[in-house]
Amino acid sequence: MTKKDKVMTRGGDKGETSLVDGSRIAKSSLRVNAYGTVDELNSVLGLVRCENLPDGLNDKILQLQNELFDLGCELATPAESAMAKNIPNVRQQQVDLLEQWLQETNDQLEPAGTFVLPGGSRASAALHLARTVTRRCERQLVALVESGEQINPCCLKFLNRLSDLCFVWARQCNDNGRSDVRWQPGPHIDD
Repeated sequence: MTKKDKVMTRGGDKGETSLVDGSRIAKSSLRVNAYGTVDELNSVLGLVRCENLPDGLNDKILQLQNELFDLGCELATPAESAMAKNIPNVRQQQVDLLEQWLQETNDQLEPAGTFVLPGGSRASAALHLARTVTRRCERQLVALVESGEQINPCCLKFLNRLSDLCFVWARQCNDNGRSDVRWQPGPHIDD
């Protein structure tokens, strides 16, 4: 297990940070943006866990937080680095588990019938926030791949399933969808 004792290093004072292998990179890089957003997502899920959640959901989210930390480490390690083989990688079985949780939860939900707005319960609103941060993370990961970086394809699959999972969990936290806030299309201002 990695132990991190020193918080203030002053190493980033000139706009660079160190990757896991020790190489330096600009804090504005696509790679740092991607793993920084994974960290942000992990923090949002930490807030979700502070809410009153359906049975078993807290433990699942805690597991995901650990897996997101692994994902962040993977993204912070260039694939060509000698250290890459020592970093936990996202695997297909993790994607499969998210799909299983997604199906199990979705089977319990009332049909949506229309688009669902973020809101209802605090837990639901926080999960919708996690969903949107996950989607941003996906976009940043795609940009990283398009820039020519070599990335494990399971990372993108994992994030794609996770955003869907956050959506169904948000509905679950709204009394299995019965208390969802539904989109009301049309004019919203009186003439």
